[in-house]
Amino acid sequence: MNYEDILSERVKSIQFSGIRKFFDIAATVDNVISLSVGEPDFKTPWAIRRKAILSLETGHTNYTSNSGMEELRVEICKYMKNSIGVSYSPKNEVVVTVGGSEAIDAAIRALVNPGDEVLVPEPCFVCYAPIVELTGGKAVPIITKAEDKFKLTPEALKAAITPKTKALILPFPNNPTGGVMRRGELEAIAEILRGTDIIAISDEIYAELTYGGEKHVSISSLDGMRARTIVINGFSKAFAMTGWRLGWAAGPEPIITQILKIHQYAIMCSPTTSQYAAITALSSPEVRRDVDFMVNEYDMRRRLCVKSFNDMGLDCFEPEGAFYVFPCIKSTGLSSEEFCEQLIKSKRVAVVPGTAFGASGEGYVRVCYAYSLKHLTDAFTRIEEFLRELK
Repeated sequence: MNYEDILSERVKSIQFSGIRKFFDIAATVDNVISLSVGEPDFKTPWAIRRKAILSLETGHTNYTSNSGMEELRVEICKYMKNSIGVSYSPKNEVVVTVGGSEAIDAAIRALVNPGDEVLVPEPCFVCYAPIVELTGGKAVPIITKAEDKFKLTPEALKAAITPKTKALILPFPNNPTGGVMRRGELEAIAEILRGTDIIAISDEIYAELTYGGEKHVSISSLDGMRARTIVINGFSKAFAMTGWRLGWAAGPEPIITQILKIHQYAIMCSPTTSQYAAITALSSPEVRRDVDFMVNEYDMRRRLCVKSFNDMGLDCFEPEGAFYVFPCIKSTGLSSEEFCEQLIKSKRVAVVPGTAFGASGEGYVRVCYAYSLKHLTDAFTRIEEFLRELK
């Protein structure tokens, strides 16, 4: 049987994630220090785990409604009102999904027809362009630059819009750069979108992890933007719940109805145990204190990473959000891929080439600082040795 003739051409054209490539390599290397995967080193707060255990002990293991438990949707709406100042109806404007990743997938599929264009600021998380391409759409990269603090500029957005543009991905706070769009910068983007039918898909999974004294701002909170924005969020990052696989999409009812339809056929419902745990995640003052503690720890690690790389001679932009740094390695004379391959082979430290996040990531590597101080400082010692030996 010739499987090449059987398999989908669109699927075959999609490359595997560059993040997972180096994660898999690291798994085969002894004594490796991995800074490659964006996963908190903190345990899920005990109050959340306790609620999950209780739900299992009391036999709450059945399907929930397709859109998620009503109590959870109510808590999500309260959380969004308090955090970004936007009101949503738990009845028909929120869908609970299997992580933010499913929400992104369903949002893109609900909007994009073959031939439609989706604007994707890069470098960015790996999933957006492949999902667009699987729908038959075209992902159009908009390059963000270190000199602009890796923010989307209105000039670049205007230049990328065509009559075929259907949606704009807003991946801020950004993975891998840590770039953040502040209110004034988002207002300039919103001013362009208000005169169009372009939908903003705002991936706000790192919203809680925003540093520098200014809170995260959602573009949906700006005048006229609620009606043209899908907000994606979830529990993986801020609540240290990566393996629980729970997220949500919120937006106008006509769009959320279509997202729910996709979710209904593809997934049925999100994990019941995770939903019970998530109610506590959003409503417990104890968990709120745990989240604040983790954010403060990340902030300290962020500053340590920036200083360490700059001291090594690798220019490192100071991220304003998420838990990644994106140091420039052009001075080494190596490509991003070569740098990462040689580093893991010679010093057993795993980081991710910037090209995993788009071609514009060439000359950079992504380093996750959601790890202990010892883990980080040991890795920096090895990286510094690696750089000395390159000279």
